[in-house]
Amino acid sequence: MEVREAVDAVYRAESRRVFATLVRLLGDFDLAEEALHEAFRAALEQWPRDGVPANPRAWLVSAGRFKAIDNIRRQNRFVFTEQEKLEEIPAEKTPETDQIEDDRLRLVFTCCHPALAPDAQVALTLREVCDLKTEEIAHAFLTPAPTLAQRIVRAKTKIRDARIPYEVPGADQLPERLDAVLRVIYLVFNEGYSASSGASLTRADLSAEALRLGRLLVELLPEPEAMGLLALMLLQESRRAARSTADGDLVLLENQDRSLWNRELIVEGTRFVEQALGSRRFGPYSLQGAIAAVHAEAPSVAATDWSQIIGLYDVLSRYDPSPVIELNRAVAVAMRDGPAVALPLINELMEKGDLRDYHLAHAAHADLCRRLGRSAEARTSYQKALLLARQEPERRFLERRLAELK
Repeated sequence: MEVREAVDAVYRAESRRVFATLVRLLGDFDLAEEALHEAFRAALEQWPRDGVPANPRAWLVSAGRFKAIDNIRRQNRFVFTEQEKLEEIPAEKTPETDQIEDDRLRLVFTCCHPALAPDAQVALTLREVCDLKTEEIAHAFLTPAPTLAQRIVRAKTKIRDARIPYEVPGADQLPERLDAVLRVIYLVFNEGYSASSGASLTRADLSAEALRLGRLLVELLPEPEAMGLLALMLLQESRRAARSTADGDLVLLENQDRSLWNRELIVEGTRFVEQALGSRRFGPYSLQGAIAAVHAEAPSVAATDWSQIIGLYDVLSRYDPSPVIELNRAVAVAMRDGPAVALPLINELMEKGDLRDYHLAHAAHADLCRRLGRSAEARTSYQKALLLARQEPERRFLERRLAELK
């Protein structure tokens, strides 16, 4: 039982890193996925007898590589001759001296190759690098799951047929590839910061992975927007401990115990915001980081500089116009000017239809109606939000709001 638990723990901690290394070694998503599962199957058979190795990740990579070679020999299903293909699979002996030593970051850049459509780049990376379920990615994209699944399959086919290399682009190509990589990392973080579904409000493993990738990216390419994204993630992560109760229930920003906020992350995140904005080459992530910094500086909701936040949202809307940004701005307007001023803004957004399936839009509309004493409208919007919400803490919160209205 202890060995099985050890294997499970290694799978949770290392499986996607092992997968990324196998992709580099084998040059094929499906072959690497098959080799990964074969390696863990071998671990379940051998570790109870031989003990858990000192370096489980290296053991699994080696086992996966040998399993892949055995499968190629048996199936001989590639265009190349068997011997040619086997010679292409190098042994994993020493680290490579690429610009990026991390295989997962290398795989992120590969999945974000310009030959792929932008949405496919992000979807493929979230699925293959971070092991998010198709349904979770679809929720992040506000896209039907079958559409997302087809997008991922087409992207993998494109990589195989176009023989896109599994490598980090050269220094001259890195800046143009950066935007898609930033989107990928941020979507991973968002899934960890507020899980799209399930029993938990957050998934700390995904947030930690996004922060790790963000730090590596800043180290590799200290561009203002890479710093801005890292700042945004650090500032949002600083509030994790205050965002839920001991029972896992959601705690709104206005009710959070700010003494629980991580001051070290706030200081670090604020420093990156200042560096990004000081460059005068900032973009949407830096602006969102600046908004998060204003929240972090305030001792309470009442003391928050909502005018500054609204102004930052105005600038952000010019850089990256989207209905979600407009929704967030409307919520800030409600905090500064009251719900009666903000409700028409949200009504206008809802009438456009872009946020029809976004549960937070219905929840925001319901909250403004509740604050204005318009209980029937609030109840209807809370019910719509409840139908769309798939995360249990959010659902419990919405159910409590409905109960209060009754």
